[in-house]
Amino acid sequence: MTIAPGTLTAPSVTPAPSGVAATARGGWWGVVGSTVNAVFGYLLVTLVTRALGAQGSGAVFTGVAVFTILSNTCKLGADTGLVRFVSRDMATDGGHRVGALLRSALVPGAAASTAAAALLLLSPSTATSLLPTLTPDEAVTLIRLFALFLPVATVTLILLGGTQGYGTVVPFVGVEQVVKPVLRVLIAVPVTLLAPGVLNLAAAWLVPTPAGAVIAWAALRRCRRASPGHPSGTGTAAGRTDAVRRGFWAYAAPRAVSAVFDISSVWVGVILLSCLATSEEAGIYTAVSRVIVAATLLQLAVRLAFAPEISRLLAVDESDQASRLHRISTRWIVLFSWPLFVLLASFPGTVLSLFGPEFVSGADALVVLCVASAINVGVGNAQTVLLMAGKSSWHLGATAIAFAVQVAVGILAVPRYGVLGAALSWGAAIVVENLMAAVLVRRHPGFTTVDRGYLAATTVGLFLTAVLVISTRFLTGDTEIGLAVGIALGIGVVGVSLHRLPAVLGACDLIDAFRKRVA
Repeated sequence: MTIAPGTLTAPSVTPAPSGVAATARGGWWGVVGSTVNAVFGYLLVTLVTRALGAQGSGAVFTGVAVFTILSNTCKLGADTGLVRFVSRDMATDGGHRVGALLRSALVPGAAASTAAAALLLLSPSTATSLLPTLTPDEAVTLIRLFALFLPVATVTLILLGGTQGYGTVVPFVGVEQVVKPVLRVLIAVPVTLLAPGVLNLAAAWLVPTPAGAVIAWAALRRCRRASPGHPSGTGTAAGRTDAVRRGFWAYAAPRAVSAVFDISSVWVGVILLSCLATSEEAGIYTAVSRVIVAATLLQLAVRLAFAPEISRLLAVDESDQASRLHRISTRWIVLFSWPLFVLLASFPGTVLSLFGPEFVSGADALVVLCVASAINVGVGNAQTVLLMAGKSSWHLGATAIAFAVQVAVGILAVPRYGVLGAALSWGAAIVVENLMAAVLVRRHPGFTTVDRGYLAATTVGLFLTAVLVISTRFLTGDTEIGLAVGIALGIGVVGVSLHRLPAVLGACDLIDAFRKRVA
């Protein structure tokens, strides 16, 4: 999923792809990474849930939830800041101040994550509160194990943000979507066969973290060598560098807070269930949420390539091209994601039964989250537009309100409805956040989402697919045969539509990018 924003300095150099073409080419890498991530993430959840059951897997994934929330909190928004500021500096000034930006981003993130790890190591009461179903010794050991790897994970995310700023998402895809998921499964398989246990499987999840950090560091170093820029001098240049640093943290500070809300919204349901209900329900909800996250990986794939391109286009005042990129990328997301949510919502029991028979009770929760996530993909990457346009405070407002809604609904609904209550709280947050983002994007001059292509993608991806798949559900029930027929029908509808309406659906750019990538 490689894109290369920047300016050309020699006529003999082949122009780097930009705009829609760059996002399309990058999207292919993202699709590959998302597919690998989804497959191996599913395998890992299946291994853990079948080895430990719902209660044991709930304890492991509660630790994963705490770890993920803290690592994304401690990066302080620096990764998103690097995506925006490095890409802008490369487009407008040849990358002169990238080194200063990297130092400004890494030092606070490393310090914050080290402090958070120390607090976890020295606070056993936190562990016993989060994991009441484990013995005190097991709970403390599990949380301390996650704490040891926290600084490394945080620094890795910041380094990968820097590589994205250079216009390539291959390092991010390689580390977060390929290397870590694959290694986790490869390690977890012998662990489940020889020594299954909560602590051992948690360690299997954590062990690939240092490898990811090494790869991220090497990739960033390679990016800098390929586009080294020139260090700023003294006087005015140094003053401009200081101004960039101040602007960086003025932007990153609101993003730091909104990132906490973003990642917490994914995992807070697990924590609420662990504290207010049972670890068994936390394990079931984890399986449901993993299915939903896997279903939205296409949106993430497009977003990774989309973000630096939007930032670059806005930096050089090409707002019309930026708006066009937003509209076309939204068509891609809608066309390919909505049929998947229709399938999941129509056959939730069959999908969840793959984790084990006790997970079928999460079927209603999966339906609720499918409906909410359909709204999420329906607005495209509106939140990324806000961030890359410098509106991190607007994004913070939307995420804060959505998270408040999620916590309020969760506290009320989880004790009464369990897994369904956690799904209702997250679904409400998804709807609120994305509708607010869509409204705020319209305030940015020239940015619209709905056009002829969007309506065509909606007709194909949602309405036509829903008619065929839901009819199949009524005829066959929530069965494996019904799911297989629904998948075939969905692929057929999308395939025929792409063949008949390639230009309207924005498929021409995808096909062209794929052909050039293969060549």
